[in-house]
Amino acid sequence: MNDRHTRRFGLGTATCLVMGNIIGGGIFLLPASVAPFGTVSLVAFGVLTVGAVALALVFGRLAERHPDTGGPYVYAREAFGDFAGFLSAWSYWTMTWVSNAALAVAAVGYVHVLLPGHPTKGTDLAVALIALWLPAVANFAGTRYVGLVQTVSTVLKFVPLLFIAVVGLFFFDPHNLGAFHEGSGSALGGMSAAAAILLYSYVGVESAAMSAGEVRDPERNVGRATVLGTIGSAVVYLLGTVAVFGTVAHDKLVKSQAPFSDAVNAMFGGHWGGTVVALAAVVSIIGALNGWTLMSAQSPYAAAKDGLFPAAFLTKRRGVPTVGVLAAGVLASALTVLNYLTGSGGVFEILVLITTFSATVPYLLAAGAQVYFLLTGRRDKVRPARFARDLTLALTAFGFTFWLVAGAGYAAIYQGVLFLFAGILVYAVMAARRTARQEDDRAAAQLPTPRQPEAVPPPAADDAALPRTT
Repeated sequence: MNDRHTRRFGLGTATCLVMGNIIGGGIFLLPASVAPFGTVSLVAFGVLTVGAVALALVFGRLAERHPDTGGPYVYAREAFGDFAGFLSAWSYWTMTWVSNAALAVAAVGYVHVLLPGHPTKGTDLAVALIALWLPAVANFAGTRYVGLVQTVSTVLKFVPLLFIAVVGLFFFDPHNLGAFHEGSGSALGGMSAAAAILLYSYVGVESAAMSAGEVRDPERNVGRATVLGTIGSAVVYLLGTVAVFGTVAHDKLVKSQAPFSDAVNAMFGGHWGGTVVALAAVVSIIGALNGWTLMSAQSPYAAAKDGLFPAAFLTKRRGVPTVGVLAAGVLASALTVLNYLTGSGGVFEILVLITTFSATVPYLLAAGAQVYFLLTGRRDKVRPARFARDLTLALTAFGFTFWLVAGAGYAAIYQGVLFLFAGILVYAVMAARRTARQEDDRAAAQLPTPRQPEAVPPPAADDAALPRTT
């Protein structure tokens, strides 16, 4: 339905969608998280960036051939069939709403910095639920407002982060850097350990492909938005981490709870950096939640069109699948409430680990689909002149994603596989319904058409037998 609340995303908005989803709240703790491994973590970040850009280019190529809403789901189903498509959609859907709950809880900590006091568990829960449902309301209002919120929030968080990253280079002091490799073991082991933390910094590169149906001229703009958004995020990540490493002494950085705040304070003095960074973090998280809320509805919507998800997910108003948004909001809210009832660990922590593995399933299937299209020589899906380059990119993206799986850790893989297999029951139910409908349709088509009784024409009047009047 086209109305004033619906507007297809242009290149700029689609790029902001990618950047907004990649850059969430984690960047504000990232430098402190990898500081214990030494500056070798910067090398790990560089390697990961190459892999992320390769994955972004693969999504761009795939979107040229399948410019449809659903992204990784569409590619997996086209290449490998319904079951692979369902696994992609199921994994991506679970990852989005569980991640939304984690982002909402993370926002609470930054709100404490902005509004110091003595918060209770009840007020923290209220703040987390508000953080979840404000973006949901924007989604219910239509793609016009989703794009507006995403653009504004991306600018508001990108500008201060880039400012710190660039200005910090002028205050860079090599003496603040720790050793190239800290701790025991080899430098390669340290790089892998740092990569395990950094691996999920680029989750979200598929955002434009996932919403391809809402992007203007998707054959061109999805690929461009994906690459531009990924590179823009990489610039903020890499320059920001280098700036913090060079402005905060290593021994302090290792123990820092707010590395960007410490960097601002080191550059300009005072203690106002914490407030500025906390504000940027809240804006960043709300922007990420806005984009991820839309993503949580797009995957089941695409699968429902093919009968692999319940038909209710097809409900769409003002360009947004509203049932998908509602379902994700309710599930994320339930998980958030569970977190505050049971504490910060327990069930919530386990489910967050599941998301780290779930994100890799659609990526592996999408990269595998591109390899399949290339090696099977499907001329309608592959540009022969680009064969070598596209195959290299696809294999690099597959290797990058495989590294993501390895870096997730045994616990995440174990829990993630169990949750993934739970989806098989849903697939079985949906497949049984689809088969029953198909059999009913075939049976109806084979029923003989009832013969209609032949019309008996009235007897013709015999003019000769009629009495003649004079």
